[in-house]
Amino acid sequence: MIRDYQAIQKTWFIKGKQKKIPTYGKNPGVKMIGTLDYITGMVYCEEHERYDANVFLKFLENILAKYPTGKIVMILDNARIHHAKLIQPFLMKEKDRLELMFLPPYSPELNLIEGLWGWIKSSIINNKFFSSVAIVKTAINKFIDEINKAPHITIDRLCIKM
Repeated sequence: MIRDYQAIQKTWFIKGKQKKIPTYGKNPGVKMIGTLDYITGMVYCEEHERYDANVFLKFLENILAKYPTGKIVMILDNARIHHAKLIQPFLMKEKDRLELMFLPPYSPELNLIEGLWGWIKSSIINNKFFSSVAIVKTAINKFIDEINKAPHITIDRLCIKM
């Protein structure tokens, strides 16, 4: 979830002249689910109104369609929907193509996609005012389009060097 509330991020300003970010007192946001291809640096994201097991199942189907050949290993946190009974038959059917690996609890620093969400927030959301969620969505999609034009930058920024 990338909220559109306005947050002051670390920044320099003249003493007594702190940047003022207006707000409208609501916390709507953009619910995103995404992948970061560790090899290519390409980012694929989908936006949804809610995030539940049905949405996750559709996302997995879309990933298999996006990568029609080869084995996919997806690293995930332990959110309940990632273990939902609804997706188990699909995972059994696709076990030769798709493997889900789960990170230890409370270890977001190991999840590369969390770095992407932080990058988006620091580059797009923080220190700015958005008058609507639609404008936030547009800004996020533009950001993802831009980083996908130079995926080596994403790899340098987010992927662990071996």
